[in-house]
Amino acid sequence: MILLTLLIFSLIVSRAYTKNLRRSVENAPRTDRSLAKLSPESTAQFPKVSVIVPAYNEAENIRDCAIAILESTPLSVGNLEVLIVDDRSTDDTKAIGQTLQQHLNDPRLKILAGQPRPTNQYWAGKNWACAQAVQIATGDFLLFIDADVRLKPGAIETAIATAETEKIDLFTCMPALVCECFAEWLVQPIMFNNLALCFDFTAVNDPSKTDSAFAAGPFMLFRRSAYEKIGGHEAVASEIVEDVELARRIKRAGLKLGLYSGSNLASVQMYRSWSALWEGWTKNLYLGANRSWGMMVYMATIMLFLYPMPWLALGILLANGGFTEILTITNYQLPITNYQLPITNYQLPITWLTICLSVIVIWQHYNLRRLGAEISECPTKYWWLGGFGGALVAAMAIGSAIKTETGWGWTWRGRTLQIKS
Repeated sequence: MILLTLLIFSLIVSRAYTKNLRRSVENAPRTDRSLAKLSPESTAQFPKVSVIVPAYNEAENIRDCAIAILESTPLSVGNLEVLIVDDRSTDDTKAIGQTLQQHLNDPRLKILAGQPRPTNQYWAGKNWACAQAVQIATGDFLLFIDADVRLKPGAIETAIATAETEKIDLFTCMPALVCECFAEWLVQPIMFNNLALCFDFTAVNDPSKTDSAFAAGPFMLFRRSAYEKIGGHEAVASEIVEDVELARRIKRAGLKLGLYSGSNLASVQMYRSWSALWEGWTKNLYLGANRSWGMMVYMATIMLFLYPMPWLALGILLANGGFTEILTITNYQLPITNYQLPITNYQLPITWLTICLSVIVIWQHYNLRRLGAEISECPTKYWWLGGFGGALVAAMAIGSAIKTETGWGWTWRGRTLQIKS
């Protein structure tokens, strides 16, 4: 009976989660790719954009990222500059970038050697690299993307045209999600759905709701005037989750924030291994929730009830012989006439109901993946392993809070992180 009660709660959680995710997906604004078509006359009037890529130990990404940027647009050097900042990498990031620059001989591409971080001020993550690039950038728009992002044709033009048309000061989008390793398939689609649900597009894009702000770090396009007004990356130097803090500052300053579905603009493969997944999400989750232990516990609870619970229920039934009991009664007692069949096993209806509810919630895992795919374009592959994925996400939520508050193992790519006092 306890198991059935837990499953009923799991079904309630599943229905509420699905309803809210569907609403967020339906309200997600999409960009119009036709805006990317520029005539020679309009190109001459097109604002200059500086694409800034902070890169720390991105040897496996930097070449493809740079090529994707340059091939995504016909904009000339008068309208486009690509600034890749090597943030003092310990791998071949800088050498690969310089070799590519020499090979392509494209005047739009510049490889910058990052300077040592100031000793009198703490700079977290990519903030220092971004701030250095801005000092050199000459664009009217500043597009910050990560090295694991691949721009699609027309992405830059579409984003800027959307920002101009809608009077947006910070245009940000959720790119298409790319998964390759097994760990990514388990975790990333669930995390993507959580982000789409927690940071509802309608609320984020509502100027009056200043407490609801979100920006996707892999793709942030600022009007330079707005970026400078909020102090840029220098103002958030010590912030680990700088993208969300920049979005908050935009809304607090009375500027317009635009969060879009960006699967037609770019794709991103955030992490390529389990260790990278664990390090990355435990770095961001707790701080993204404003250091709320309650939010992390709530998230972990929802994930456990939504994903592992139905599988756990079926496992318990199997271990206790529930399925054998059903088969025995079905095969041998049902042929007996109604007058000869006493209902001696009161557990049978409960067992049947438990199985039905488990199957319903498990099937909802597929529907959730399908809903998220409308934005992420991530296939529903391995959807049936959602029980494992949900358990991992729950562990990441609690692990993020513990690591952030204690500092134990709280790093990003080997660099020790510090909590903002």
